[in-house]
Amino acid sequence: MPSQAPPPAAVEIVKKVWNGWTMVGIHVVLLCCALTLIKLFANDNGPAGLLGPATAALGVLLLFGYFTLQPNEARVLILFGAYKGTVRTSGFHWASPFYARNRGKLSQPLGTPIDTAQGNRRATGRSQVAQGFQFLKTKLSLRANNFNSETLKVNDKRGNPVEIAAVVVWRVENTAQAVFDVEDYTSYVRVQSESALRSIASRYAYDQGEQHEITLRSGADDVAMALKDELQIRLAKAGVVVEEARLTHLAYAPEIAPAMLRRQQAEAVIAARGIIVQSAVSMVQMALRELEDKDVVKLDEERKAAMISNLLVVLCGNSEASPVINTGTLYT
Repeated sequence: MPSQAPPPAAVEIVKKVWNGWTMVGIHVVLLCCALTLIKLFANDNGPAGLLGPATAALGVLLLFGYFTLQPNEARVLILFGAYKGTVRTSGFHWASPFYARNRGKLSQPLGTPIDTAQGNRRATGRSQVAQGFQFLKTKLSLRANNFNSETLKVNDKRGNPVEIAAVVVWRVENTAQAVFDVEDYTSYVRVQSESALRSIASRYAYDQGEQHEITLRSGADDVAMALKDELQIRLAKAGVVVEEARLTHLAYAPEIAPAMLRRQQAEAVIAARGIIVQSAVSMVQMALRELEDKDVVKLDEERKAAMISNLLVVLCGNSEASPVINTGTLYT
């Protein structure tokens, strides 16, 4: 059977609502009218007598429409299951009291609060625990949030187990997608971030790659950019924008760390020896050339070989050489 096409992404609709202070004035007038009607028709048992209490009841109902938004905060308006828009303007507002206060609920163990904290604080839409469910609020934070992943053990490109962790800076851009296209966008960010981190770690070697090859250790900026691009592709479905992604921990797994340390030390010794030998050969060439140019002494090939051997021993040795003074002729 052909696979069904995924549903289209939710489109955010920016909606303006009533100013809260304007509605306070209207509310006061409405309540005053209700009191006046109650007094005028206090003794009327007909329909007119119900006009005052009905007006008062309407005023009490409208009280539930007030809400406030802080800077970089939004509220999704849901009326009987239908999305009506998103309020992004900070301040004191009023909207229909029939707009939902919760946007859904998630199952969880009874009595276990789930902290949907964004960064190091509890978000405005923090969860409420009741009968084993987490109720998600319609208010969303649009501020930048930090997600510090746990230290994960993965295999790099060469199959070596490494420990890796990252920090992801993200924020909600499309509130409609964050609310309606994923179940819980904070959990979605956490799971997809760890998945993307594992994927990126498997694409690169830890270190000592081929010539001009990017590695996790030496190509920090390139790896961070690749991780950010990978995360953006994964989190776009949730209406989330990735501001920055960077590795915070990178090391070999404990079971191979000692062996890799010895390998790195051996490679460092070999590299240092190579530089020493190259420099020593250059110095020997310079010494022979200076002796010949200034006609200090004439050396045959055998004596040149002996001199070269002695100079290389002195220049490449780990300890200082003990000189031996020849009191005879050069050839004895």
